[in-house]
Amino acid sequence: MPLQMVGKNKHTVISTFAGCGGSSLGYKWAGYRELLAIDFDKNAVETFKLNFDAPIWQRDIKDVTGNEILEFCKIKKGELDILDGSPPCQGFSTAGKQEVSDSRNDLFLEFVRLIKDLQPKVFVMENVSGMIKGKMKGVFNEILRTLKGLDYKVKCKLMNAKYYEVPQSRERVIFIGVREDLGVEPVYPVPLRKIISVKDVLVGRKSIPQFYHRGQFDKKRQPTTRPIQTIIKTMSARFIESGTERKIAIEEVRLLQTFPGEYCMVGSDGQKWQRIGNSVPPKMMYHIAKTIKEEMLDKIGATYAD
Repeated sequence: MPLQMVGKNKHTVISTFAGCGGSSLGYKWAGYRELLAIDFDKNAVETFKLNFDAPIWQRDIKDVTGNEILEFCKIKKGELDILDGSPPCQGFSTAGKQEVSDSRNDLFLEFVRLIKDLQPKVFVMENVSGMIKGKMKGVFNEILRTLKGLDYKVKCKLMNAKYYEVPQSRERVIFIGVREDLGVEPVYPVPLRKIISVKDVLVGRKSIPQFYHRGQFDKKRQPTTRPIQTIIKTMSARFIESGTERKIAIEEVRLLQTFPGEYCMVGSDGQKWQRIGNSVPPKMMYHIAKTIKEEMLDKIGATYAD
C-alpha cells in the first residue's frame, strides 16, 4: 500500500447517529472539518441543517455502505481521521428495562461494519453508563471484544460530563479506538477541577431559580450552585423561583446541555427536550475531540491508505 503523508488541512470527521448535532458541535469547536453526518430522524436532520454547513443524509444506517461514503466524501479507505457514532442506547439505559435482546442494541454492529469499510484512523463511540451495569455487563464485554477484534487499540472509560464544563452530572461510556498501524495509544482528556453550576450558565437571565428537584417523587431540593442531574431524567423537574414551581424552559435545557442559546431546533417542546437529552453534550465532546487531535492525530506522522 502506498504511503500517504498527513496534510496540513483540518482533521476530518464523519458523524453517524448524528442526532441534533451535539457531537458535531464539539468537533467543530475543536477545529475539525465534518465531511458528512448521517441520521434517520427527519426533525434531527432538519435541526442539523439549520446549524451546520456540513452535508447530512437522512438515511437508515443499515442501508449506508462504506463505498458510497468514500465516494461522496472523495476520500480513500484509511484517510478519514475520526468516525464518530452514538448508536441508540435505549436498550442499555438505566432509565429503561435494560433488555439485552433490544433490537436497538444491534445498531452497534452497523457502526462496526462502517469501521471495517472505512478504516478510519480513530473511532469514537459513546453510550450510556447502563451498558456496564447489572445484566448488561455481558453485552458490554462482547462489544469490547468486537471492537478490539478490528485491529484497533481500544480503550473504554466512564466519563462524567460535569468534569468537562457541562453543568450536569451525566455519566457516559466513551470508547476510543486507534488503528494498530499508526503507533499511538488512545488518550482521554484530563478531568477539569472547576465544576460548572446551574447558576453559572443561567447568569445574566432576568431571574435565577433558587433550587431545583428531580421528578414527582424526588422532592429533594438542590442548590443551583451545583450541576443538575442528567437532563433526560429531569423532564418532570421543576425550578423553584420566588417560592413558585415552574417547568425548566427549553432555552434553559439547551444551556444546561451546553448548546449555545442561539442554537436552532425544530419540533415540539417535548421532541426538542428528548433530542437535547439524548445528545452528547457539545462541551464534553469538544474536550474529547481536542485531546484526540493534540495527543493522537497530531502525533501521527504518516498513515497508510489503499
